[in-house]
Amino acid sequence: MLMGLGCNAAAIVGCRIIDSPRERLIAILTNAFVPCNGRFPALIAVISMFFTYSAFASGALAGAVMLTALLIVSVAATLLCGRLLSRTLLKGEQSSFTLELPPYRLPSLHNMLTHVWQKVKGFLVKAGTLILLMSMVLWLLQSFDFSLHMVENEADSMLGALGSVIAPIFKPLGFGFWQAAVALLTGLIAKEMVVSSLSMFYGFALTAPSAQVAAAMTGFTPLSALSMLVFILLYVPCVAAVSTLAKEMNSMKWTLFSIGWQLGVAYVASLLVYQVGSLFL
Repeated sequence: MLMGLGCNAAAIVGCRIIDSPRERLIAILTNAFVPCNGRFPALIAVISMFFTYSAFASGALAGAVMLTALLIVSVAATLLCGRLLSRTLLKGEQSSFTLELPPYRLPSLHNMLTHVWQKVKGFLVKAGTLILLMSMVLWLLQSFDFSLHMVENEADSMLGALGSVIAPIFKPLGFGFWQAAVALLTGLIAKEMVVSSLSMFYGFALTAPSAQVAAAMTGFTPLSALSMLVFILLYVPCVAAVSTLAKEMNSMKWTLFSIGWQLGVAYVASLLVYQVGSLFL
C-alpha cells in the first residue's frame, strides 16, 4: 500500500509477494484508493483554489489540514473496502505472512542522487511528451466542432458535446459541468492532466492567485470542490496502472470489476460528501 504513494502500477506489481491468491486480489483491488504521485498535484491544486483561506489558520496550514484529511479518507476507504471484500466476494481463511528482510544499510549519496535524477527525468519526459501531446489534442477538440469548423463557444466543440453527454452523471455530486467531466476523463490517461485540463477549459493560468482561479471556475462552490477532490482521490488510476492490473490479474472479468468497483466507491463517497454537506451548508 505504501508503494502506491509513489506509483499504483509499481504497488500492484509489488503484490506478487503475497502468497494467498485471495489476499493478493484484495490488495490489488484496494490499491487504487492510495493516492499516487500523479494524484497529489491535482489534489493540491484544487485545495489551493478553494481551501487555502481560513479565519483560524494560515493558507498553508489550512491546505495541509485538508490534504491530511484526504489521506485519512484514503486509508479509511482502503481498510473498509478490503474488509468488505474479505467478508463478501472474497471470503476465506486469513493466511499468515512471513517476509525475510535483508540487513539495512545506509544508502550512499551517489545512489540517492542517481535515484532522484531518474525519477525527475522520468517525470520531465512524461510531462514533455504525453501531457504536452494530450494538451494539444484537447485544444483541437476544444476549438473545433464535428464539421471541423472553429467554434467561438467551447460548449459547441467536440469536447463540449462529449462532456455534455456525461456531465449529468456528475450533477448529483455537485460538479455536473462538461469541463469537469472531460477533465476527469483526461485523468484516466495521467492524473496530472486533470489540472491542466481545468486550466485550459476555464481559462486561468496555473500560476494565477487562488482567488482568481476560484472565480474563473464558475459553478463550483467549496462543497462541490470537496466532492470532486474525493472523487479524484478514489476513482480509477491511470491507464498504466490499469494495464498493469490487467496483466497481474490475467482476467478480463476481474479487471472490469476492478474498474467498476473503483468508480462505484468514488461515486458513492462523493455523493455522500455533497448530499450530506448540502444539508448543513
